[in-house]
Amino acid sequence: MLFKGKTKIERVASILIDSNGIPIIKLTFPRDLTTIRNVKGIVGRKYYRYKDEEYWTVPLLKSVVKQLQEFGFSIDPKIRSSLETYVETPCIKIPGLNGQLYPFQSQGVEFLEKREGRALLADEMGLGKTIQTIAYAQLHPEIRPILIVCPAAIKFNWEQEIQRWMTTNKETEVLSGTTPYFVSANMVVINYDILQDWLFVLKKIPFQLLIIDECHRIKNNAAGRTSAIKQIAKKIPHIIALSGTPIINRPIEIYNAVSLIDSASIPPFWEFAQRYCNAKHTRHGWDFTGSANTIELHRLLTSTVMIRRLKKDVLKDLPDKTFHFTPIELSNREEYNRAERDFFRYIKETQGKEDAIRKCRAEALSRVNTLKQLAIRGKMKQAIEWIENFLESGEKLVVYAWHRETIDSLCQAFPSISVKIDGRTTSTQVPQLIDRFQSDPSILLFIGQMEAAGEGITLTASSNVVILELPWTPKNIRQPVDRLHRIGQKNAVVVHYLLAHNTVEEDIAVLLDQKVRIADAIMDGEDTKEEDLLYALMNRYLKP
Repeated sequence: MLFKGKTKIERVASILIDSNGIPIIKLTFPRDLTTIRNVKGIVGRKYYRYKDEEYWTVPLLKSVVKQLQEFGFSIDPKIRSSLETYVETPCIKIPGLNGQLYPFQSQGVEFLEKREGRALLADEMGLGKTIQTIAYAQLHPEIRPILIVCPAAIKFNWEQEIQRWMTTNKETEVLSGTTPYFVSANMVVINYDILQDWLFVLKKIPFQLLIIDECHRIKNNAAGRTSAIKQIAKKIPHIIALSGTPIINRPIEIYNAVSLIDSASIPPFWEFAQRYCNAKHTRHGWDFTGSANTIELHRLLTSTVMIRRLKKDVLKDLPDKTFHFTPIELSNREEYNRAERDFFRYIKETQGKEDAIRKCRAEALSRVNTLKQLAIRGKMKQAIEWIENFLESGEKLVVYAWHRETIDSLCQAFPSISVKIDGRTTSTQVPQLIDRFQSDPSILLFIGQMEAAGEGITLTASSNVVILELPWTPKNIRQPVDRLHRIGQKNAVVVHYLLAHNTVEEDIAVLLDQKVRIADAIMDGEDTKEEDLLYALMNRYLKP
């Protein structure tokens, strides 16, 4: 214990102004291993010793204050008043990064830096785990090649975000198929489903960083993907795992990932299973699906390998609405490409002339709708997988589509946890369905048809909305978003466009986004007409 005279020093957090005039938090506490370990787990902590005085300092951040409270520190009231006036700023500047990180994202990159690229990013979904990881890769252009393993539904999203954010050593290749071929890019993206087929090739590449997205997918030791990851990871010096699912609910799911990251800090399997998973032997064998000592486990993880932030903790840093465009792989690529070539020939014949389009508007619209229907049909499997990934977080989700076939497919995929409103729903049913989504914890998914469920309802139980099928006018985009972004919404709203990769959907999304910006800038202006967007779309196809 530390004593000053005969007075015991308690766990105290107070304000200190550093040499640069920046307010920070000063910590004094007894010299016990638990407290020291907890403080060492705070990003940016520093130790000082001068003559008879010793203390630690940590950044002045709300997330840090929350940690200190959990560790039993007495918080000086001046800290809270300082938090009201002090603006949190990024700790790390990343040369060449094509964009600005939010303060909490910058802290995440700093955590990866402190951990020398061996860490678990466990931020709640929607807070940019992908971007933080990419920023770390940009910070270290010498760490190449990089292997990114993720679900199939988001592998093109990784490629898109790498190209958007990085400026150095960002040559990317997305692997597909079960027949391996030569790989030369310094950033390689592969989905779990084909990992075993590529194992022989990947083991020969001297990867320097392994990124395991949705890392709870390697929870099962009997699964081939888990074995493949373990074999690949053996010689890789840097490993970053990503997962937004709450770890304390089922600890065993995260064991493989955190033990790969830092086996020295994480107990051996049997000790971990008995201490934190309430391991039981049943007539069917060992059961590791329970949980025990969850607070202790949380502190162990946050003091070693894990950083986790919730939306409610960083809400002040987030915009009211955020839009994400996620490319989804097609399962019917050849069929779609044939239809697109026919459409391209048709455009060439009309030469994109406005009068020709107006005369043949019905035919042009029919051809585009054929492309849209092929796109939605080809992306449904991966879109459902994306939704399943999201729902694993325990958050509620709103999905908007246009056609009955799409809505029915979603209802069939999620029969017991969803409600839907479309043109077949009666007016007397609507309030009951909305109430179930808003108040029933077992109902995680709302499925809505844009026109039938686009106005007059409130869906604030969710702060995430998926646009699965694109309409022709910005109005039909704004209305579904406004169902969530209403009085009573406590979180920033995230809009996810799940778009079929390299299809007409991406072109329409770009045009709609442009029209939305224009419409938002003109008060009381008219909404975009269907033929205006059709004409703009055809002109895009005419560009070389």
